[in-house]
Amino acid sequence: MNPPSHASAPVWQPLAARAMGLLLLGIVRLLTGAQARWHGSPPKAEQRIYFANHQSHADLVMIWAALPRELRGITRPIAAKDYWTKTPFRRWITSAVFNAVYVERERKGDEDPLQPLIEALERGDSLILFPEGTRGNQPEPQPFKAGLYNLALKFPEAVLVPAWIDNVQRVMPKGELVPVPVLCSVTFGAPLQVAPDEERRAFLERARAAVIALRDI
Repeated sequence: MNPPSHASAPVWQPLAARAMGLLLLGIVRLLTGAQARWHGSPPKAEQRIYFANHQSHADLVMIWAALPRELRGITRPIAAKDYWTKTPFRRWITSAVFNAVYVERERKGDEDPLQPLIEALERGDSLILFPEGTRGNQPEPQPFKAGLYNLALKFPEAVLVPAWIDNVQRVMPKGELVPVPVLCSVTFGAPLQVAPDEERRAFLERARAAVIALRDI
């Protein structure tokens, strides 16, 4: 598997990114515990697509922090380009620290919104994505969009791992400026795959149910 590729940069920038990554990891674990629970899919350095519920902008940070160090280096979170590039700091932290894959939330012309994800998977990267597309505020995830199904068909060798992120939306309550320490966890479930001749809707409903089933583990 090829390691994630970064654009060439001055020597000090990778050092600064590593230092910021360690600082963020410490802060996240201090505030949340960032507990990882593996049920049916032990951590393994293979190409994976982790798919999870989405209730906070902090979700990508939480699931990144829950992964073991050797998996963080080969796993790239999906980040909404309009939000995560809004300021130079957000852009730097998502590109230099998380090596995120930026996606457009609004389709532009004939551009395929999955193209950045396809390119990352073609390079051998693993991905963290949120099939709802946008954050929800309900106890259960919104219906999953087609992207997960399309990627699963195009990259059948990638292992699809469901994940449930618990409590992260309570770390930064709406309207608050200071994070609140709350015990959070990420539960990883047994891998899925598209069954022969399985239709898109049936697979997406099954994938969503697999994520929800992890809530009570």
